[in-house]
Amino acid sequence: MVSIPAQSPSQPRPQPPYATHDVTNQAPPLTPYDASDDPALLEGLRREGAGWAEEDIRRLGARAGSAEAQEWGELANRHEPVLRTHDRYGHRVDEVEFHPSWHHLMRTAVAQGLAGAPWADERSGAHVARTAGGLVWGHTEAGHGCPTSMTYAAVPALRAQPDLAKVYEPLLTSREYDPELRVPAEKPGLLAGMGMTEKQGGSDVRTNTTVATPTAEPGVYTLRGHKWFTSAPMCDVFLVLAQASPLRGRGGLSCFLVPRVLPDGSRNTFRVQRLKDKLGNRSNASSEPEFDGTVAWLVGPEGRGVKTIIEMVNCTRLDCVMSSAALMRKTLVEAGHHARHRSAFGARLIEQPLMRNVLADLALESEAATTLTLRLAGAADRAVRGDAGERAFRRIATAVGKYWVTKRGPAFTAEALECLGGNGYVEDSGMPRHYREAPLLSIWEGSGNVNALDVLRALGREPDTAEALFAELALARGADARLDATVAALKDQLAETDQVGARRLVERMALALQASLLVRHAPHPVADAFCASRLGGDWGHAFGTLPAGAGLGAILERALPGLN
Repeated sequence: MVSIPAQSPSQPRPQPPYATHDVTNQAPPLTPYDASDDPALLEGLRREGAGWAEEDIRRLGARAGSAEAQEWGELANRHEPVLRTHDRYGHRVDEVEFHPSWHHLMRTAVAQGLAGAPWADERSGAHVARTAGGLVWGHTEAGHGCPTSMTYAAVPALRAQPDLAKVYEPLLTSREYDPELRVPAEKPGLLAGMGMTEKQGGSDVRTNTTVATPTAEPGVYTLRGHKWFTSAPMCDVFLVLAQASPLRGRGGLSCFLVPRVLPDGSRNTFRVQRLKDKLGNRSNASSEPEFDGTVAWLVGPEGRGVKTIIEMVNCTRLDCVMSSAALMRKTLVEAGHHARHRSAFGARLIEQPLMRNVLADLALESEAATTLTLRLAGAADRAVRGDAGERAFRRIATAVGKYWVTKRGPAFTAEALECLGGNGYVEDSGMPRHYREAPLLSIWEGSGNVNALDVLRALGREPDTAEALFAELALARGADARLDATVAALKDQLAETDQVGARRLVERMALALQASLLVRHAPHPVADAFCASRLGGDWGHAFGTLPAGAGLGAILERALPGLN
């Protein structure tokens, strides 16, 4: 044993030259900041016909970046939803309890028109304004975007049944958030979910085994079955796919409206068997509901369930692109903030050429994603107002964008996290939550293969979609030789692509589309660096490999003003 002699009281202990816990060389808190301070976002908002909403978007951006809203996002994910199947007396209730922060986020989102409101807004650009709002409010957290997205998407599908739309559409387009389970028609506003996938088939919904049996009342059925992945089980109504029993009519896979509470005030049978223990998206409850004698109303004709609900899928796919773009922008802002304040090896990170290359490369990817998102939103807005050309473009470009932008999200978020080093790997930074969120957006509403095959299906069955895509690309003809060469190669590739080459085809489509938009609308340094790297082959296999001569300073000053 080593003996440590006691120090004489008359001899003072030596003091270190500094306190052991002085905090130096750490970035200060980012908040408050303005989530709408993004030229690509604001320019796209104006260009796509919603400049009238800019003041509202700026206000929402300031609120999204506030310390209060950022804390809501953190708390909603720390205190996850809890399933209560029964009350204290043993009655089946199937309720999910959320932290108050979830309700604060939801209330703001609905009030700002991020749910169904655009369908009741006759102004041109209303759907673009909603998408821009999602791009900035997405800086808070992603989970609560699920019920708002599904509510937005439910409206056009429900219109396949005018009598039901007459009752429910005014409530789905309301800006009032009411989380209580009550008779839907008695509430000031509603949220909608959807239940499509089942454990034996996933995206192959035609293998669904949930059965719908007609009752004596026309249009009313009872459902029996089990859904595998139904998010936001506390919504008021759900659009559900089930196999209609051919006792009357044609039978087959059909779409149904399922309310949680029936018109007489009783609870419909909607047994939430469990909540999913997910990688990310922890604030949002995703569930497995069981139907057993569950009352449902037919939406659209029997046997046309996929056709009826496909418009809902198109809308939610746009929101996947939007959420990925929002996540990219959020993590880029976090990385840039850290680089501005952190020093290493004798200089601030942002002054070091390699870090500047990484951040500029991320900025290019973010701007391309944001610009494409708003173009898709503009197409959606014009399509619902009767523009046939925009409808065809939307049909193919949304699937292309869904495939590519959501695929880029995980790699982008990982690189942004790495800009913070070990700090980014710690939960307190928020980066791990963003990283866990990123893969979901490529899976939700069809994984990469599903969307790539959907592009092939559109090209084969709807030739006007290819025409619309190439008409869009032609708007940038002659502006960049690398883009012209890519479009020419794309035309050749189109004629010979099968399933094996589907991903390569869709990737080239996405890059050509993003490049064409940047060539037309972004500053030259942004468009030139994007075309040189993504189209010209002057790029590595990771972010931070932009070619020598790329205008890093101009790219960074546009994306993150003040970094230079």
